[in-house]
Amino acid sequence: MKLGVVVPCYRQEHWLDRTLPAIERALAGHEWRGALVVHGGDTMPATSDRWRVLSPRPVPPMTPGGARMLGLAAVEGEWVLFVDADTEVDSDWVGRALGEAERDPDTAGFGGRIEEWVVEPEGAEHPGVPDLNRVGDEERTIELLTTPALYHRATLLAVGGYDARLNAEEDFELGLRLAQAGYPLRLLRGPAGRHWNEPRPSFAELERRWSTGLAFGPGQALRLYVGRPGFSQLLERQRLPLGALLMWGVGVIALLWATSGDTGPLFVWLTVCIVCLAMMIVRKRSLRLALHSLLTWTVNGVGLLVGFLQMPRTSVARPA
Repeated sequence: MKLGVVVPCYRQEHWLDRTLPAIERALAGHEWRGALVVHGGDTMPATSDRWRVLSPRPVPPMTPGGARMLGLAAVEGEWVLFVDADTEVDSDWVGRALGEAERDPDTAGFGGRIEEWVVEPEGAEHPGVPDLNRVGDEERTIELLTTPALYHRATLLAVGGYDARLNAEEDFELGLRLAQAGYPLRLLRGPAGRHWNEPRPSFAELERRWSTGLAFGPGQALRLYVGRPGFSQLLERQRLPLGALLMWGVGVIALLWATSGDTGPLFVWLTVCIVCLAMMIVRKRSLRLALHSLLTWTVNGVGLLVGFLQMPRTSVARPA
């Protein structure tokens, strides 16, 4: 089986010294070629002659889906393995996925459980969440695949591939179109790879999601699906950011009401907020984590609103 490999580096190039060797180990003995899509920023590690490095420097910055589609066009293969730059694939999972792809070509794609690994500022490494996306470890059909994901090229192109207009939610939105077209996705047992990151939750991650536009993707997807099948599923995924927006909206109304002399609604709002915060502190066993969660939902909620009001744009590549 001839295989294509696509690694989009969405400002995560510093993890490539783990990602690329893991891919080469996992695919030893297979016929494959890879495309590495970078954004012209960080220093790149040395690569073997199996890789084609693309640095389009688009305006505006290329979306995750746009980078994956650019890489897809640069590689051949009936099946294509997508791996994010901060993910180290598991060799056993790759072998199982390729075997299942040969036996079951009617499945659109294969994914697996992602393990989180954390690198502390001083360099220490330790495992984080064992199931980052909470997909479980039972083989089954699934609504979306996050990378690493092995996709059947013809099926992927039949539904239009990743939507290059979205700053985020490209995996779930692609899963919606595949499901609507009748193409199944399968989750395989065992870890598909390790996702490397700095300690989270962190304020730096919130800033990165806003500055790169990732926070706007859910709102962009909602805008595209207004009046279409799939809107309710997209809306359900954003219940916490939407709840934060509703909470602050009610607070503003209560505050304006209080200027008329009636402070009752404002008192009720403050009481409800304090009770909810207390419940979050108990659940997370930390005041800091509870406040960070509230801030995260608020930032994501504002980003959702900005994305919904902002027409998604397609990146235009210019010469590197």
